[in-house]
Amino acid sequence: MKKIWVFAEYVNCTLDRVTLELLTKAKELASGLKGETEVAAVLIGSRIGSTCKTLAEYGAEKIYLVESDELSLYNPMLYAPIITELVQKEDPDIFLFGATAIGSELGPTAAAQLKTGVAAHCVDMHIDENEHLVAAVPSFGGKILGEILCPDTRPQMASVKPGIFVQGEPEEREAQIIKVDVSAITADNLPLKAISLEKKETEGVPLDKAEVVFCGGYGIGCKENWGKLEKLAAIFGGAAACTRPVVDEGWAPGEHVMVGTSGKSIRPKAYVGFGISGATHHICGMKDSGLIISINKDEKAAVFEVSDAGAAADLNRILDQLMIKLDL
Repeated sequence: MKKIWVFAEYVNCTLDRVTLELLTKAKELASGLKGETEVAAVLIGSRIGSTCKTLAEYGAEKIYLVESDELSLYNPMLYAPIITELVQKEDPDIFLFGATAIGSELGPTAAAQLKTGVAAHCVDMHIDENEHLVAAVPSFGGKILGEILCPDTRPQMASVKPGIFVQGEPEEREAQIIKVDVSAITADNLPLKAISLEKKETEGVPLDKAEVVFCGGYGIGCKENWGKLEKLAAIFGGAAACTRPVVDEGWAPGEHVMVGTSGKSIRPKAYVGFGISGATHHICGMKDSGLIISINKDEKAAVFEVSDAGAAADLNRILDQLMIKLDL
């Protein structure tokens, strides 16, 4: 039997949505493998047994449940060895992680211990005719999509940002629960210890929940224009977003408002982009928006290829006219 595993990320009493998206994708990948294929989830934490029902509803046929009070706060020096030992014992063919802060550390750490590879920040995956996992990753500044395979070592591993894949609908079903014995585990002698978890609340509508998003690229040119996008977002009850260069220039407040493979993936009802060229790194994070409107002075900008409406115009003039019309 072939096996596809998904790391079930559980933090602060919440199952990260990327877990359910990956379980949905895992079921699709399983259909591309010959013979019987089992989809399983690996769940690590403290007092997390009730989460198994949700994992089963979204496609996990088997759940490896790793529970201990020592695992209540994430620690890579505890989590990685557990995963490594479990993989060595059960020998899965494919192992998927969310490309979150935790998954981006834990996946490669376990891969290094297992001496296999990881395709990081994938935007798509499929099974080829040789039953290899083919992971599509933006390359050369997002100009092309590179295909990454791991033909010689197992498991084949990949990480995916939340929002890249669509979460399926839950179905009433049961999963086999395998309780992993970690009674001997202790964090007492580890050089790295998790002390506490502090959650910083963000102001306004969270970017991944906003129905209207005003997004700025490097073409907005200055922090003043970023402020205009924030005002527009506020009046429409939406959120302001950006590409990486805007964060790097210090115009935006931080990476939490960034959209793309190294930021968030969003699906608002309306997305309005200003000064965005259309690199794959960004497009894969917003291409599933309902209505996409783009303003860029370059009429050949790649962003127009994925836009429902657009204007090859000076964004400064359009922004200023919007501010006047809306009395901002």
